[in-house]
Amino acid sequence: MSDILQNIKQRHGIIGNDSKLNRSLDKALRVAPTDISVLVTGESGVGKEVIPKIIHQNSHRKHGAYFTVNCGAIPEGTIDSELFGHEKGSFTGATAQRKGYFEEANGGTLFLDEVGELPLTTQVRLLRVLENGEFIKVGSSKVQKTDVRIVAATNKNLLKLIEQGKFREDLYYRLNTIEITLPPLRKRKEDIHLLFRKFASDFAQKYGIPAIRLTPDAIEILNNYNWPGNIRQLRNLTEQISILEESRAIDGKILKKHLPDYKHQLPSVVLSEEANFNFNKDREIIYKLIFDMKKEIESLKKDLSLDYNRQNHRSRKFLENETQQNEPADVEIIYNPSENKSDFSEGETQVIEVRREDESLSLQEKEIELIKKALEKHNGKRRNAAKELGISERTLYRKIKEFNL
Repeated sequence: MSDILQNIKQRHGIIGNDSKLNRSLDKALRVAPTDISVLVTGESGVGKEVIPKIIHQNSHRKHGAYFTVNCGAIPEGTIDSELFGHEKGSFTGATAQRKGYFEEANGGTLFLDEVGELPLTTQVRLLRVLENGEFIKVGSSKVQKTDVRIVAATNKNLLKLIEQGKFREDLYYRLNTIEITLPPLRKRKEDIHLLFRKFASDFAQKYGIPAIRLTPDAIEILNNYNWPGNIRQLRNLTEQISILEESRAIDGKILKKHLPDYKHQLPSVVLSEEANFNFNKDREIIYKLIFDMKKEIESLKKDLSLDYNRQNHRSRKFLENETQQNEPADVEIIYNPSENKSDFSEGETQVIEVRREDESLSLQEKEIELIKKALEKHNGKRRNAAKELGISERTLYRKIKEFNL
């Protein structure tokens, strides 16, 4: 099997002898002769696109068509048309009938990269193809058949997307019959310098310049760096140094200059394999997270304020009821939040006992007069009158009945 793996590596330009990488390649070779759906997982930049090519070229479909579709690069409004085709006149701009990838790839292999970006409506259509090989073009009612091998890839945690309602669980299990995970570059330390030398040789040949080489201290820095962008980042770094640096011997000081996010001595920045965090986009993501958190905090404040008011209202109603039942008639409980907030802890209500004198007839008449004036002013509209008087509409209605107004 080692000879076969070496041939595969040479044919596809794969550099490295890491055991986890070898296991992934061996897995791809074992599933290739079957038609099982395969899900390729791994962080951005680890080279997931090589696995579906290995599977296709070692399967009975190797003479059939092979297409790569980047699901994250196609707008949501046109993804169904791209995958399944459309009929003439099915939407604005559909001037002719068009075949989709599932029709074009009949008898071959279709690689769906960034499958986690598919909209839910498209996921339903994809599930139907995986289950019985049937699809319907956009704008058509005719069911068509296709025989396509699906290999999907993602750098996202699909199980988390399922929890968030962004990915269908049944589709996940249909795609994930076999999962092949490619290790991140930081987990392949013995391969990092090998890859650097290969890239340095390639760029020396491409630009007609001597190849750069690393000093021992630079090699140590290279091996201890996190490589959030993985092989893609290493390749870009090698090209950058090859062009910009006059010296062909690259020491640690020069290398650090080209690694602005150099944090090899801080273990806290080592990313878990599940994190799938791409530092190339971290600024945008952090800004978005901060903005979303701010909105959530504001929303939570409002909810807590409403809940606090409701609780206060319930407490007042309870005390009113208790007072009416248990207190003597000449005692009134007044709820008066203190003007000096420091006098009371949050959530407390100031309770003041006031000895109530017998209401005089003149006081009742004054109350009736005020109610009448408020109603006249607002043309009999109780809500506005109650607001003017500083009482609830229910209280006003009770007073109207009590005084027979």
